[in-house]
Amino acid sequence: MVTLNRIYTKTGDDGTTALGSGERRPKYDLRIEAYGTVDETNAAIGVVRLHTSDVPELDAMLGRIQNDLFDLGADLAVPEREGKAERLRVVESQVERLERDIDALNDKLAPLTSFVLPGGTPAAAHLHVARTICRRAERVMVKLAAQPGEPVSAAGIQYMNRLSDFLFVASRTANGNGAGDVLWVPGQNR
Repeated sequence: MVTLNRIYTKTGDDGTTALGSGERRPKYDLRIEAYGTVDETNAAIGVVRLHTSDVPELDAMLGRIQNDLFDLGADLAVPEREGKAERLRVVESQVERLERDIDALNDKLAPLTSFVLPGGTPAAAHLHVARTICRRAERVMVKLAAQPGEPVSAAGIQYMNRLSDFLFVASRTANGNGAGDVLWVPGQNR
């Protein structure tokens, strides 16, 4: 369990922050950007949950995802190094659970005939915002993984890839199982 007795430490006043390993990095470091954007995704999901109390199944899924995103932040904050003790990592079973949740929600939806514009209910609109933040987090994680000496777990990248799909399907669920989706009409305003 984590204990936070003091919120401010003043150690970041020099423009650096500590990884979970204690190593200090500039606040603009790509690893910091990666777990910061995962945290931003989590916060956006927190806003979504203000609008999902009437859909308990979806709200419970989002609650599990928020916890998983903290796991992913911990995973990113302590880079895996050879010979070091194992830390908290996102694992394949978390990805698989997300896939099952996507399938469960998607089974209730009519097939799409067009792309969906972000909107509809407040929950759906906020889910689209969370989806776009999630995609950004995934891009940052992939960019980080491409850097020499910057390991990123494959399961973590897979999780974020599936999460954006989940958030899309969840937005359709929040739009009355797709009945309230706002569909793109190509060239409508020409």
